[in-house]
Amino acid sequence: MARPVKTETRLKGARWWKEVGWKHIVGIIVIAFCAFPLLYVLSASLSPGGTLTGSAKLFSEVSTKNYVDLMGTNFPTWMLHSLVVSTATALGTVLMASCAAYAFSRFRFAGRQGGLSALLIIQMFPQMLAFVAIFLLLLTLRDIFPFLGLGELMGLIAVYLGGALGANTFLIYGFFNTIPRELDEAAKIDGATHAQIFWGVIMRLVTPILAVVGLLSFVGSYGEFILAKIVLARPENYTLAVGLYVWASDERNAPWSLFAAGAVLAAIPIIILFMYLQKYIVGGLTAGGVKG
Repeated sequence: MARPVKTETRLKGARWWKEVGWKHIVGIIVIAFCAFPLLYVLSASLSPGGTLTGSAKLFSEVSTKNYVDLMGTNFPTWMLHSLVVSTATALGTVLMASCAAYAFSRFRFAGRQGGLSALLIIQMFPQMLAFVAIFLLLLTLRDIFPFLGLGELMGLIAVYLGGALGANTFLIYGFFNTIPRELDEAAKIDGATHAQIFWGVIMRLVTPILAVVGLLSFVGSYGEFILAKIVLARPENYTLAVGLYVWASDERNAPWSLFAAGAVLAAIPIIILFMYLQKYIVGGLTAGGVKG
């Protein structure tokens, strides 16, 4: 029996422009609108003139002088501090949020619903509202635990981890609920403990959502400014966001070319991390859409 032949209808002329063509035009405009600031900053970082607005043409002068000069400033230290703080915050956030989400998802205990409601309410208030209390708390802790006090990176990490629960817990909690409890019961029959079930079974199945939470936490702490400015008082302890802001805050003598070069280098870790975790992010979105 002969199979029916599928015929493809190709749009032409005015119909193509009406249904498809205008989307290409809008896409090109949006890409140009988004790419121009990036190209402008990259051009300014390669300009040896030392200004952000002095050249009317992109890439009229190309030199690596600004990047060489950048290595002689506090920028490498600031970038190292940002990477350390963001990495520690991301790992701590994933660990704390996943443990809390596992407890809320798998256990039934007194105060469970109240705890979930409390997390939901607390996350409505940004951590910046408590910056005065945070400042006074770290000022007092400096006399008892110097490594957690004001001006220390560990103090900043502790502040970030203090607000790690909330939305992150709810994200992982919803994903944990999609994993059948039969897997837990089968592991218990084989003699597995709760720790073995958590690390050996559950955590391997929720890798996509852990990647999403880790990426969001890393990006959020990497570019955070207000709390970092309050906690880190000395320039040698600044993170990238604080250090680059201090450079740009001098309206008359701001080193705009160094600022542009620093902004370009500061974006590289975020791009690399996003490209590495992209497959997990896409997998998490797909899995979350088909699980019942």
